[in-house]
Amino acid sequence: MSMTLTATITSLGHKGEGVAEIDGHKVFVPLALPGETITLDANGDRGTLVSVLAPAANRVEPFCAHFGACGGCQLQHLDRPSYEAFKTGLVETPLHFAGIDTKVSRFIDGAGDGRRRATLHARAEGAGYMRLRSHQVHDLDACPILVPGLARAPEIARAVRQAVGDADVSFTASLSGLDVVVRTEKKARADRLMPLVARFRLARLALNGEMVLQAQPPIIEMGRARVELPIASFLQATAAAEQVLADYVVNAVGKAKTVADLFCGIGPFALRLAETRPVFAADSDKPGIAALDKAWRFTKGIREITAKPRDLFRDPLTRFELDPFEAVVLDPPRAGAQAQCEQLSMSKVKTIVMVACDARTFARDAAILVGGGYKLSDLIAVDQFTQSTHIEIAGTFRR
Repeated sequence: MSMTLTATITSLGHKGEGVAEIDGHKVFVPLALPGETITLDANGDRGTLVSVLAPAANRVEPFCAHFGACGGCQLQHLDRPSYEAFKTGLVETPLHFAGIDTKVSRFIDGAGDGRRRATLHARAEGAGYMRLRSHQVHDLDACPILVPGLARAPEIARAVRQAVGDADVSFTASLSGLDVVVRTEKKARADRLMPLVARFRLARLALNGEMVLQAQPPIIEMGRARVELPIASFLQATAAAEQVLADYVVNAVGKAKTVADLFCGIGPFALRLAETRPVFAADSDKPGIAALDKAWRFTKGIREITAKPRDLFRDPLTRFELDPFEAVVLDPPRAGAQAQCEQLSMSKVKTIVMVACDARTFARDAAILVGGGYKLSDLIAVDQFTQSTHIEIAGTFRR
């Protein structure tokens, strides 16, 4: 049962929610900021903001009319210095708890032209992201954090629902046009989606992982190379963040002659590293490895990339396989790279460069490497999921 109360917000939780202490219990209130006196509807540990009686000095006007209803962004009401401090804390706090007191040396805005990838939910109530704390969809007309090339994404998602019913629709803006992947729970007829390719001039359309129709392969530029994007393969959310991370990796690897790129995906780091040396690359994503292999073969002026499909969670490179490499680059998914870091901690590798999208698993894996005799330096935070509580991290570990 909910009740309306007045409270003061004491801090900001890691999900960007204001935290109020009520009767000795923490209540989490989205859209409220530390120092504010508010009225809220409280239901257990969840609070809903009713009104702000005394706003914080660092509260700003959100730039999007949908903010507060749409759950896609959490932090548009926070001024820039507080926003950067909050996101820096997301990186440093888990490291501190893991016994590593390394500070973020640079906070880099990786928004660029906006996100080139987005997944919209298409339901009876419209097409957009989920509402705040809800399984209902907030209908969008536009989303200002996306690249201009994704301006028609809500319209396309609504057309998909008309053709096949409720669906999740993932978009990628590529050099050759939009790549659209439709996922449905029910069996859907692919032929009903085909007209959308011509209507919206899509590069490619896929349904539940299978190609429906391709006008031209979706192409992504990575350094000198052009990569054909496999269906549903991983790609950094913004081109700007990918470039920042790639520059960081190439710089940290330095002059190392023997390099392994693990969890390499379609090769954003391997393809750039191979401009000056041969590279060994591995990932469990077989279509991603095939795309990387094709890309280096068709790119003039880069060295050989030995690209292998391998499940680095179940079958990490052993310390003996790692020893020939002077430098190893890791960019694991959210689950981190625990098994691989355990092998690295016992290896002779001089330099390890780790890129991560989850601060907690990064801290856990960093502690394994530090325990094995590595020192963490040049820790950076790259903000590509702007206005959300996600942050990209890169750090260098040297023996």
